[in-house]
Amino acid sequence: MATRGKRTNRTRGRAVLALLALLTALVALVAGCSNGGAAGPVAQQEPDATVTVTQEPAVGASDVAPSAPVSVTASGGTLQNVALTSPAGKVVQGTLSSDRSTYTVTEPLGYGATYTWSGTAVGTDGDTTPVDGSFTTVEPESVTSVTTYIADGQEVGIAAPVILKFDAPVADKAAVEKSLSITTNPPTVGSWAWLADDGGSRVHWRPKNYWTPGTTVHVAGNLYGTDYGDGAYGESDFTLDFTIGRSQIVKADATSHRMQVVRDGATIMDIPVSYGEGNEDRNVTRSGVHVVTEMHEDFLMSNPPYYENVRERWAVRISNNGEFIHANPATTGVQGSANVTNGCINLSLSDAEEYFGTAMYGDPVEVTGTRIDLSPADGDIYDWAFDWETWKSMSALPAGNDTAAALPSR
Repeated sequence: MATRGKRTNRTRGRAVLALLALLTALVALVAGCSNGGAAGPVAQQEPDATVTVTQEPAVGASDVAPSAPVSVTASGGTLQNVALTSPAGKVVQGTLSSDRSTYTVTEPLGYGATYTWSGTAVGTDGDTTPVDGSFTTVEPESVTSVTTYIADGQEVGIAAPVILKFDAPVADKAAVEKSLSITTNPPTVGSWAWLADDGGSRVHWRPKNYWTPGTTVHVAGNLYGTDYGDGAYGESDFTLDFTIGRSQIVKADATSHRMQVVRDGATIMDIPVSYGEGNEDRNVTRSGVHVVTEMHEDFLMSNPPYYENVRERWAVRISNNGEFIHANPATTGVQGSANVTNGCINLSLSDAEEYFGTAMYGDPVEVTGTRIDLSPADGDIYDWAFDWETWKSMSALPAGNDTAAALPSR
């Protein structure tokens, strides 16, 4: 009995040892599968987050137009404490987009100045990229200013052109014209045209036909920073708002020796007058559409060698060659029967005063029946002497830059 029991214990011991060996092998196998060996899976690492900063104009740029777009954009991040600073240390005005990814400068820069960026761009991983560097705006050889003939808020007649007079010649007329815009209510077809320089370039805009009474007009010139060519740049932007008044047209037929004033289609005056004698070219009243430009209750007129510094009453200028509609008691006896003047349209004192009270800058005066037409030789406003196709061809842009834009309601 004792001998059998001893063999049984030995057998059980061997079984335990075998089980332990098996467990050890299994542990080793499991450990081998998880130790990064070639046969096992490899853990994927997240790529580093990056932020890219784009600046316009580029860092180090020179001769930048002060009206050019200026901005900073952070791709893959947001902007913090971004600013553009002038040489004097002034922070230029700007706005940050709602997602904080783009900062845009909102005010024009100065000429010939170096501007410097500051701030940071923060990536999604928290890493920062500096916003820095500088650029320099162009230094013009000269700046050119512009003057408008119509005042802001003025009411004018139906033939009034928009006139912009520059104080120096403009070399790149197309660039300047692209910076100009006109919007009207109701929509009005018209075009810019460059006329002969007169101490500086000038560009006029006129409608294809007379303005519609009551039209509102908005003119804008984004000229600051515009390259005029030959080293010249625009001095400043401008806007102009004016209104077209009632329709009044003067019908002046020299062969009839009379003059009619037509208001909104109705004749309100039909009076005897005297036109230019016509014996010399200088005395011929020009045929064509004149435009009222000045009005004087008293005016000293000269026309050497005929007269000099003669006081005339109720004088309405209709061209820059000395043509007026005015009172002249000396010709009252022939008014309505003969043309004896030196080119002006003579009225009686009472008729001249009455007409004077109806006149407005921009009114058309349609003279007919004489042997010489109004032309550029007569200076100032001769816009209506050109037919429409010719007028459009005087634009610096293709197709005459026709305009037919509606002014938004206010």
